[in-house]
Amino acid sequence: MFSEFSERLTPRKVTMRRNVITSLGIVGIAALALTGCQAADPTGNDSAAADAPITIATIPMSDDPTAENPVDVLVELLEAETGREVEVTDVPDYLSVVEAIRADHVDIGIMSGFPSALAVNTGEVDALLAWPGDDKPVSTCVVLNNSPVKTPADLKGKTIAFADQASSSGYFMPVSMLHEAGLEQGTDYEAIFAGGHEGSFAALEQGQVDAACTAFMLTEMGAPMFPFEDGEWRAVGESAPMAVMGSVLARQSLDAETRTQLEEALPKVFSAENKERLAGYGGFAGLEPVIAPKPDFFSSFADIAAIAGVELEDLK
Repeated sequence: MFSEFSERLTPRKVTMRRNVITSLGIVGIAALALTGCQAADPTGNDSAAADAPITIATIPMSDDPTAENPVDVLVELLEAETGREVEVTDVPDYLSVVEAIRADHVDIGIMSGFPSALAVNTGEVDALLAWPGDDKPVSTCVVLNNSPVKTPADLKGKTIAFADQASSSGYFMPVSMLHEAGLEQGTDYEAIFAGGHEGSFAALEQGQVDAACTAFMLTEMGAPMFPFEDGEWRAVGESAPMAVMGSVLARQSLDAETRTQLEEALPKVFSAENKERLAGYGGFAGLEPVIAPKPDFFSSFADIAAIAGVELEDLK
């Protein structure tokens, strides 16, 4: 699922604290050549590890300089709850987050349901906690208001932008929705991957695609997370709900003290009162997490992953 890369970077503080990792492919896993991030303490000294910064891999959430960045908010809240420094490494996609954790280059990553299932299925990444889903639709496909497309079936023969091949709301769930409408990827429509939800919206705005499939939640949030004004766009179809909204994944070598600290701190960070400030992470805010869920907690994703042409065993 990944191509190799060799850019070496060092963590920096808060907004300036982010590493930016060059783009990774999606066909076969290879090693991440990351440096400067916390890995397992080879001496087994848990107390030393527990004093070190907590390291997080994340995809960029916003590039709007006029808005509060939810990643910065996450850092601020987690530092307040743990009393420890938090360092962030930006990576381009969800599977890059998984590999950074799997390779012991960061402590944790916050993931949506499908990449969580893919990662846990390797047996090399732990789910620290997970948020069960609800009965709300996860995804929709967006078209410009002057588009002739009215229903998902009308997307036959069209070009559709998806966020990321490991995105729950920006790929797996809308592909499942299109499957239910009788459309199969590569046969009935052309898929392009825009590298994130913002890229999908840009491709639609610039006329490069006929539709952009994205998180239903983003269409309700408005700017800067969703760039279209009322009257400029329409939603086409709604996906099914997901059994698991998302999770916090952790490296298996994470020391016990930090693990316990995060299990206690993260539910407080993702409290209902922080929902608005967490913006793109706000879908988890206020939900009651399951602590240390077992791998079978994610088993419901197998059928939908198969529709998208991804086997959960692919990452083993």
